[in-house]
Formats: sequence, C-alpha cells, structure tokens
Amino acid sequence: MVGPKWSPDSGGCFVIEQAYVQAGDKPTPALKDIRDRIAKAVDATEGSTGLKRLACWLQMPVDSAFGKMMDSNCQGRAKEVGALLSPGKGGLFTPADLGSVLSASAAWTGIDTALKAERAVYVNGPAGHVGGAKSKFTSGFHVIVFLAVGKDADDRVYYLGLDPDVSATAESQAAWKALVAGEPETKPEEFTAAKSLGVVKSMILGEEEGGFGPLVRKYYVDTTAKFPKINRFG
Repeated sequence: MVGPKWSPDSGGCFVIEQAYVQAGDKPTPALKDIRDRIAKAVDATEGSTGLKRLACWLQMPVDSAFGKMMDSNCQGRAKEVGALLSPGKGGLFTPADLGSVLSASAAWTGIDTALKAERAVYVNGPAGHVGGAKSKFTSGFHVIVFLAVGKDADDRVYYLGLDPDVSATAESQAAWKALVAGEPETKPEEFTAAKSLGVVKSMILGEEEGGFGPLVRKYYVDTTAKFPKINRFG
C-alpha cells in the first residue's frame, strides 16, 4: 500500500508514528527482497486448511464487525512469523526488553545490525505504543516484527514492520471487510487453502509491486529513549 506520507489514523499520543511505504523508499534490505522473502514464506506455510495458514500469519476478527478478535496470541505468532522471515544466520533476533535496557541507542544499534543481516526482529512493547491506532488491543503488551531499517528523503529513520493485527488501522479493517464481503460473509474458518493464501498475501503484500498491504507499515521510533513500561495488570 503506497499512501500519504503520514497515515491518517496514526493518532494517539503514545502510538509510535506510523506511515505506509512511499514510492522511492529504499530500506535495507530492499523492498523487493522483503516482498520476495514474505511471499516465499507464505507459500511454504502449511495450508491444508484455510484457517491454519490464516491463523499463522494474521490476528483476525471473528467477523467484519470487529466486535471480537479470534485470539490474542500476538507473542506466539510474532515468534513463528519472525522465524519464517529470518533467513539470515542466527534466525529471529529478540532484543532485550526495550523498556528496561541500559542504553536505548545501543539496543537499536544491535537491532539495525540484525535487520541488515536479514534477521527479523521481535518487537515487544505496550499495546498502545507499538500497535495500530484502531487496534482492538489497547492494554497490556503487543508484539510486532521489524524487517528492515531505512531513511526518508529528509534523513528521518524508520523501521519497516509487520503487524499481524488485522484490526490495527482503518485501512486494514477496510481491506479485511472487502475480503470477506458477501451475504452472508465468508468466515475465516470457511476459507479454502487457496482462498487463505490469497487473503494473507493481500493483507501483507498488497497489490502493488512497490508497496505492501496494510499490515506492513513504517514506524518512526525514538531510538534514544526507552519504550514505556508495559502495564501487565491493566
């Protein structure tokens, strides 16, 4: 998805600023390489049932009303997806707790090194900080996966991340509703293996060669500051 420079629903004072990929963005690894890596991993994921592949890659709602999500297993999903997207030596990189590190700058230097070596990075933080502005998950923690680091034309650093949460943004919710359209709408558990493959790729890769679907976004992180503490009791 190639969108405006700033996402229209990147509000919320604690949410990391987010935007969609722009034409001309050149992160490391390159956009094409990341797209190829994702496509290959999705194709290789077991799809004997539609739901099995969907549940591997997507944190989904029960229906298009988004009144209830099917699971809250962002942690397990990020570990599995991150491992699938880490062809580099060492596999998925899990940094120290970004809310407790002694030096935030040093921690992000390590993250940059891992990303440039084709290792996905497990990013855990408060749900209201790392999640999307429209997410149904607003308390406790949320986990996303970073895949690359880049700079905008004005030298502002961003991280390219995959957030499997289908409820995350207005765009991701709209994309999902279009995929389950119909009367009655298609339930995720009713998707065929072929249908699920197309849905996962649509949500993550989108339809444009130079962009991604609504679950892949740019994150503008203050790498000099620790993440806010996770409220594990709220």
